[in-house]
Amino acid sequence: MTDTLVIGAGISGLATAWFLRERGHTVRVLEAASEPGGCMRTLARDGFLIEAGPNSTLSKGGAFDELVRGVGLAPEQIEANRLARRRFIVKGGAPVALPGSPIAFLRTPLFSMRGKLRLLLEPFQGRAAEEESVAAFVRRRLGQEFLDWAIDPFVSGVYAGDPDKLSARAATAKVYALEAEYGSLIRGALARALRGKASGPQPVGKLVSFRGGMQALPFAIATALGDAVQLGVGAERLTRLANGRWQAHAGGAVFETDRVVLAVGAEQAAQLLAPLDASLASELRAIHYPPVMSVALGFGRSQVRHPLDGFGMLIPRRERRNTLGALFSSTLFPGRAPDGQVLLTAFIGGARNEAVAGFDDGVILATVLTDLRALLGIAGDPVLALVNRWPRAIPQYELGHLTRIARIDAGLSKLPGLYTRANWRDGISVADCVTNAQRLATNVV
Repeated sequence: MTDTLVIGAGISGLATAWFLRERGHTVRVLEAASEPGGCMRTLARDGFLIEAGPNSTLSKGGAFDELVRGVGLAPEQIEANRLARRRFIVKGGAPVALPGSPIAFLRTPLFSMRGKLRLLLEPFQGRAAEEESVAAFVRRRLGQEFLDWAIDPFVSGVYAGDPDKLSARAATAKVYALEAEYGSLIRGALARALRGKASGPQPVGKLVSFRGGMQALPFAIATALGDAVQLGVGAERLTRLANGRWQAHAGGAVFETDRVVLAVGAEQAAQLLAPLDASLASELRAIHYPPVMSVALGFGRSQVRHPLDGFGMLIPRRERRNTLGALFSSTLFPGRAPDGQVLLTAFIGGARNEAVAGFDDGVILATVLTDLRALLGIAGDPVLALVNRWPRAIPQYELGHLTRIARIDAGLSKLPGLYTRANWRDGISVADCVTNAQRLATNVV
């Protein structure tokens, strides 16, 4: 008999099921798609290894390492090229390296001398009196230039979002915590650095992937879980029985269980919960997911003038281009492109350009190529071009997100045995999802 039913075999669902089983639970995972992984999707085309979804994640040990070791994938984990520490921001029609040291910061053309001096005022800014957007938070503490040329492209790269709408407390929680705890980002960063030195070496985050790509992780988890994972079986309805147990109707079958973990997107969770609590479903539907298109482009190395000596480049809104940015994928990890060729992964769409989702693949490809040709010095046509569409891509942690999550949790408290675990809450990265899955598995009752 199954004591926990997990609905959804993306990374959140699979990791939750694995951690639960490690803690002695019997689990079953239902997934509507024909393969595990959700948005983690790796494609092999003409010698290129393409990530249609997440390209990497930051591992700091803990839950992520436990999971990777536990499913036998540790020998396949690879760390990003050291060049990945170098990031480019487009300014004035050219990629400019983000400064990596105080001296480089003083010399960088990304910020004017006035903008650099503005940072000296940061320790003297007071704490926020109310919830702020990321844009308002950065303007207040660091100034407009820092927003325009650092944070705006960062938000595009992580969330494909609009910094005027995202909540600083929800979307940039670690940065927000520096103000909350120390009253200053600079004082907080210095204090934490000194505390780290005083208390011994701290775990260093590593940007990682796997030799077979990111989807190797959900494949390995699904293999470890064996026949507990059922693919092609989508949950259609949930029912709470008089004895407190749950039933899930899926694929013509009925599954009875002590508890259910909804590890699906907010819209799908809303559909399943609507018959149980309409207001709870309404809260979930209010979480916005803008469309994003990922465009994989392969070129001969000689076709690209830029050395591609970094993680990639981000394009701020002030540059007035449609493309959000591009990863230098074949620089990051080995085996991503055939010898003598390079792979770029560009992104277009997002919260500030949702209309792009209505363009056909040819228009999207032409738009991205126009931007990248000028910025990276690309000559000729790509040897590979593939557009991957995500109509509902990344959940936006907009203003009011945390109070919405609190209302969702209040609603769930009236449905004992029902849990949620997905990237629309508590962090969007792969590593966040794994850490949160471990936490749920440890605390489930």
